[in-house]
Amino acid sequence: MTVMETRTGARALLAGALMLGWVGLLWVLEAVDLATGHSLDSHGISPREPGELLDIVPAAFLHSGWEHVASNSLPLLVLGFIAALGGLRRFAGVVLTVIVVGGLGVWLTAPANTVTLGASGVVFGLFGYLLIRGFVDRRPLDVVVGLVVAAVYGSLLLGVLPTDSGVSWQGHLFGLIGGAVAAFVLRRSTPRPLRPSGPAPAGQAVRTRTERFR
Repeated sequence: MTVMETRTGARALLAGALMLGWVGLLWVLEAVDLATGHSLDSHGISPREPGELLDIVPAAFLHSGWEHVASNSLPLLVLGFIAALGGLRRFAGVVLTVIVVGGLGVWLTAPANTVTLGASGVVFGLFGYLLIRGFVDRRPLDVVVGLVVAAVYGSLLLGVLPTDSGVSWQGHLFGLIGGAVAAFVLRRSTPRPLRPSGPAPAGQAVRTRTERFR
């Protein structure tokens, strides 16, 4: 087994453990919510109330019932695992960007007297991120991954339409936008040559530096 294969295997294990732990946490929180008379639901996002800005992050981890958390678990597990394979630090940046952009969008545009919560905004954000990441980074393999993700989960795009009054299309839409923003903000830099201080010796190639967000 090569060093590259070892690193890839280790990264896959970390990504898998992270996503299993995340999804497990969602189920534990829902159990706590039900056991305490839905006390955690108060941390959902109520629009245009300044104090509710503090609930943007916790709202992404809370749900309104077992069916709700179940519907988000598998796509979050799959899309999160694929995204996390690109590096855990970059993945954390992507998720934080999605949660903040999606949460702010909900806070600004959701109907009055509503409470929005759930991980679906993150699911849509990861979908959007994976969809365009390869094109932004100019990495053919990631382009192929994005096309596969689009083929499997493309129907998610219907969720940004206001077709169901009980579903936050705002959360879906702004989560998707957050994923696109993350792809550009956290894009991988292309290699660029270092400027030598003097003429390079004959036969010596100019070194390049690649800056990556991992």
